[in-house]
Amino acid sequence: MEYLIWAGAVVSLLGVAGILASVLTISRARRAGLDDAGLRAKLRRAVALNLGALFVSVIGLMMVVVGVTLR
Repeated sequence: MEYLIWAGAVVSLLGVAGILASVLTISRARRAGLDDAGLRAKLRRAVALNLGALFVSVIGLMMVVVGVTLR
């Protein structure tokens, strides 16, 4: 089950990268000086990215836990 542990670690790191990407997106949007509607649209997309990345990260961590348990 070692392959499940490593695959889970990779999936979890992809999720963390997505979370960092959403943080960068939000910080760029705040610095851009957009109007209220433009900022809301950017933040709406960033929140969706953040939730998806969080889900991917949790799935990866669950794969690691299952791999360690079955080992």
